[in-house]
Amino acid sequence: MAIRFLTSGESHGEKLNAIIEGIPYGYELDFDFINSELASRQQGCGRGGRMKIEKDTIKILSGVRFSTTTASPIALEIENKDWQNWIYPMSVEKINFNKVNAKLKKEIEEKINDKKITKLRPAHADLAGTIKYGFDDIRYVLERSSARETATRVAVGAICQNILKYYDISFISEIISIGLCKDKNNFENYIKDFQKEGDSLGGVIKITIKNPPVGLGSFNHWDNRLDGKLAQAMMSIPAVKCVEIGLGKEYAKYSGHQSHDEIFEENGKIYHKTNNSGGIEGGMSNGEDIILKIAMKPIPTMKKALNSIEIKTHKKTKAHFERADNCAVEACGTVARNMAAIIILDAFLDKFGKDCKRDIDLAFQNYQKRINET
Repeated sequence: MAIRFLTSGESHGEKLNAIIEGIPYGYELDFDFINSELASRQQGCGRGGRMKIEKDTIKILSGVRFSTTTASPIALEIENKDWQNWIYPMSVEKINFNKVNAKLKKEIEEKINDKKITKLRPAHADLAGTIKYGFDDIRYVLERSSARETATRVAVGAICQNILKYYDISFISEIISIGLCKDKNNFENYIKDFQKEGDSLGGVIKITIKNPPVGLGSFNHWDNRLDGKLAQAMMSIPAVKCVEIGLGKEYAKYSGHQSHDEIFEENGKIYHKTNNSGGIEGGMSNGEDIILKIAMKPIPTMKKALNSIEIKTHKKTKAHFERADNCAVEACGTVARNMAAIIILDAFLDKFGKDCKRDIDLAFQNYQKRINET
């Protein structure tokens, strides 16, 4: 694996952080592009009040000098401006109880208990998370499992996109449908109708990876197959429940003669007239654009709350409502294309080198020359 990254931070914590290892030396980063991707994650009809507060921008703490990567691990952070609205309950939990008297301790504990969230949200991480860790407050699950964490992933992916642009590889996301609506001109009205009802919506997103070279990934081992890596990356995005590559599940409807991409040659160039395989065959890129489709489920947090129970008493109740979007399909598309960029750069560096841009450029040029001569 060439690229590794870790993220930290909570939805309402002070900052979100990431450390990226494996970015080679010598790539100039376009911070305007990176910040534009962060802004894109905050856009789209159906977004909630949080997006009116946050204006995400990246701050690089290490691994970059004079806008150029140094081959050292890159540390970055994104400020949570909404943290200011949550300081009180968070600061209360950090009080050293050994230094307060019994009366004040009791008052503080009562305030903490008043802030606890105990009503489980169906289709969220609440139930499994509280049982797994033994929490008595869903806040501990909610904060880290929140899709707010994907802001750092977008920042990491945008750095990867930035590097892949040097090799004319680009990423596009497109909304195919919102709920049952496939009319792009009517998406906004459709979302607003459900928003008025306190309900939420998911949708289908298409990701296109333009101009990947032949041979990224490998057929040799299961964990090096490019389609498997991309599928895992897509499924790691909160609310994504399905991934298709190329024709996807539609393959099951057709025979081999009806569906497989025939191979042709013209003037020394090998090509396919169709791209039902979605640009990946045998776990490797085949030179065509890589096509992914992902399905995002409706957001679990809704004003029109579903039936649920409380975690302590098991009494019937309505699910907790945390300020939320009612549709974030467009934002999910931004996250998906950046997650795809992380996987593609990882495969690209595995093939062409991991140390410095000059060596990678030469390896890439020599490979392209060999392909053209074949």
